[in-house]
Amino acid sequence: MNKTIFEITKMDCPSEENLIRMKLDGISSIANLDFDIPNRKLTVFHSGEIDQIEKSVIELNLGGKKISTEQTNKTEFNENSNQKKLLWTVLGINFTFFLIEITTGIISKSMGLVADSLDMLADSFVYGISLFAVGGTIKKKKRIAKLAGYFQITLAVIGFVEVLRRFFGDETLPDFSTMIVVSLLALIANGICLYILQKSKSKEEAHMKASMIFTSNDVIINLGVIVAGLLVNWLSSSKPDLIIGTVVFALVIQGAFRILKLSK
Repeated sequence: MNKTIFEITKMDCPSEENLIRMKLDGISSIANLDFDIPNRKLTVFHSGEIDQIEKSVIELNLGGKKISTEQTNKTEFNENSNQKKLLWTVLGINFTFFLIEITTGIISKSMGLVADSLDMLADSFVYGISLFAVGGTIKKKKRIAKLAGYFQITLAVIGFVEVLRRFFGDETLPDFSTMIVVSLLALIANGICLYILQKSKSKEEAHMKASMIFTSNDVIINLGVIVAGLLVNWLSSSKPDLIIGTVVFALVIQGAFRILKLSK
C-alpha cells in the first residue's frame, strides 16, 4: 500500500471535497481518501502507480499538487457511517437558503443575494450528485454532473444579463437591510455546514477553527454581500450590489465548469 499526500490550495469547503471524491470515484487502485480541509491536504491510500490519480486531481483545477508518496503498512480504514446523513443535512441547509436568498433577492432587487443563492444552489448540486449517484454507474454520475453544470451556467448567464441591464438602465436601489440580514443568516448557515461535516472527521476537529471557517469561499461571499449592502446605503448607489453580483456569478460559472469536468 502507498500513501500519497496532495496539497489542494483551493479546497476550502466540503463541496470541494465531494467534487474530488466524485472525480476519483471508480479508480480501483484507491483504498481510502483522507481529507484535511483546514490545512488543504488530501491523503490518498492506494496500490500501484499514482499517475492516473494525480492527473484526475489536477484536472479539477483546484490547485492540486503532489507533495510526497511513500509506502505504508496501513490497510484498515474507518468508514463514517453517518456521512450520508450529514450530506443530506448540508444539502437541505444549502437548498433552503437557495430558496430564501433567491426569493428575498428578487423582492429586494439585490443581484448580490440572487448570485449568492446560485452559489448555494451550486453546493446543493455537488451534495445532490454525491447522494443520488451513490451506488450508480459512472455513466449515470457523469450524466447528472453534465446536466447540473449546464443548468448552473445558464442561470449565471441570465444573472449576468440582468446585471448589465441594471447597470446601463435606470438605477434602482436594492434594499440594503434585507441584503445584510439575509447574508448574515447565510453566513451562519455556511458555518453550521462546515462545522457538522468537519465534526464528523474526528473528535480532535470537533471545534470550529478560525482558519477553517474564514477561508471558505462561501463565507467570503456572504461577507462581500454584507459589505455591498453597507456601501449601497452609504453611497446611495446600486453599483456595489451589481459588482458583488458580477463577482459571484463568475465564481458560480467557475464552479459549473468544475462540475462539468466530472462528466468527462
